[in-house]
Amino acid sequence: MAGRIEDYALIGDMQTAALVCRDGTVDWLCLPRFDSPAVFAGLLGTEEHGFWRLGPAFADGGQPPSATRRRYRGDSLVLESEYDTPDGTVRVIDFMPPRDGAPQLIRIVEGVSGTVPMRSALRMRFSYGWVVPWVHRVAHPDAKQERTAAVAGPDSVWFDTDVETYGEHLTTYADFSVSPGERVAFTISWQPSHHDQPALPEPESSLEATETFWRTWVDECTYQGPYRDAVIRSLITLKALTYGPTGGIVAAPTTSLPEDIGGVRNWDYRFTWLRDAAITLSSLLRTGYRDEARSWREWLLRAVAGDPENLQIMYGIAGERELGETELAWLPGYEGSKPVRVGNGAANQLQLDVYGEVVEALHLGHMTGLTRNDYASDLQVRLIRYLEDHWREPDEGIWEVRGPRRHFVHSKVMAWVAVDRTVKLIESGDVDGPLEKWREMRDEIHADVCEKGYDPERNTFTQSYGSKELDASLLLIPQVGFLPPDDKRVIGTIEAIQRELTVEGGFVLRYPTDGEHTGLDGLPGDEGAFLACSFWLADDLAMIGRVDEARRLFEKLLSLRNDLGLLAEEWDPVGRRQVGNFPQAFSHVPLIDTALRLTACGAYGG
Repeated sequence: MAGRIEDYALIGDMQTAALVCRDGTVDWLCLPRFDSPAVFAGLLGTEEHGFWRLGPAFADGGQPPSATRRRYRGDSLVLESEYDTPDGTVRVIDFMPPRDGAPQLIRIVEGVSGTVPMRSALRMRFSYGWVVPWVHRVAHPDAKQERTAAVAGPDSVWFDTDVETYGEHLTTYADFSVSPGERVAFTISWQPSHHDQPALPEPESSLEATETFWRTWVDECTYQGPYRDAVIRSLITLKALTYGPTGGIVAAPTTSLPEDIGGVRNWDYRFTWLRDAAITLSSLLRTGYRDEARSWREWLLRAVAGDPENLQIMYGIAGERELGETELAWLPGYEGSKPVRVGNGAANQLQLDVYGEVVEALHLGHMTGLTRNDYASDLQVRLIRYLEDHWREPDEGIWEVRGPRRHFVHSKVMAWVAVDRTVKLIESGDVDGPLEKWREMRDEIHADVCEKGYDPERNTFTQSYGSKELDASLLLIPQVGFLPPDDKRVIGTIEAIQRELTVEGGFVLRYPTDGEHTGLDGLPGDEGAFLACSFWLADDLAMIGRVDEARRLFEKLLSLRNDLGLLAEEWDPVGRRQVGNFPQAFSHVPLIDTALRLTACGAYGG
């Protein structure tokens, strides 16, 4: 049975990622890319769908022991889990080396005290647990033991260790013991099945290289404030979610972790949303990471290519456009949350706010001195030409509702942002465009929103034109400069959201849902508090001068992170647990942004 979402640790190599549970089980790993079929899919099913457990031996029928302590080694993505047992203490080191050849997951067992019996149990299942591979032994002239190869169709996974292994019940086992100072390594490597076997792993040198990589990368961070530990862990997480070969950033490394346990709100997040990637870019730029920002900009230009009029809200990590959504009927889902989906049908939605986020990201890159790219400026102008003809249309909005299109206020505000930033680019003399025409367009959008998206009786903006419902995306109105923070309409909107959209702890819901009935988003069921929106509220409170309240909310949000500093998409205030895909870039980015704002305000404890 899979652990709670917050029980997992992330390790990765900037091309894919694995989730490691407290009991030493790898329950999720897609090879060779984030969006490839999973080799271990136990997270969304049972052990029959693939897992790799490594930890102290336990009696048959018993529960595997959970780690007594775990941590990342310094500012890295190298995981250490320690187990205190009646026989002694043992440490397991898990990591994925930044890729130079075959992708690898390496696990090193180190004795600390006593002599501890250990067991490795490896069950590989390809195609999200559907395909049982052919597992066999293969000799290698330089290996102490024969290698174990698992082959099915185009994929092969190679298992290497110096201890004896044996097969039983379609699972590869190794039973051994470790004493103080002893170290035993295990590695799996992926390779196309028609290639020769991959090179033998070198676990110790790979560990040293992995730690050096992360230490060097973190040294580039320019943030030195009081929340540095939280900011660094979030930055490392964002880097881990970046697909190194292209610069595309996945929203999360998982699919179908539910927003509502047992419900249908289960989506595949292993793609690059322009919105998420754009706000990630802004956080990276503001903390000193220009290379990542430049790579993302290049990814964007390749993905959009010569067709900005057909801008998608999301693409594959290499810029793929076809992301068709299907359901995997053989997987029962995380804690019975069905269906399990791969692909994402929202890719073809119209979300006008994306134009604003992309233009804002390009504008920020320009303002912070990224090397000029003429096509990026040309793209920005072409996006505004599209908005000239389409900003008045209804859309599906930031939350990808599967109900009817509406005139979402946030979408119109972000259309205004796109035009505003482009007007400023033209005013700077860096690009040509119809300046007066677009100034008038900017003013028209602004007036339209203030007239049709504002409820004067309640003194609040609303989710969409003519509606009474609120929406947490309205919290971005002062942050993008649509209105100043001291505007009474801004303050009224913030206070209305606090009254109507918050749950215990002051955390924020995205919008109202209606339980078992189909709600505004076209789906039944409820969901947890949306963590990004809760960080936005903390930002807004700081902007309107309620700085101590902002700090208290921010520190409550920090307390929701798991023991390794990781956040999913949402917080379930009833079950008091994290829900949604994990870890979630859209949660870690606003954490960084709010930390920067509070640091600038001098608003922190101590």
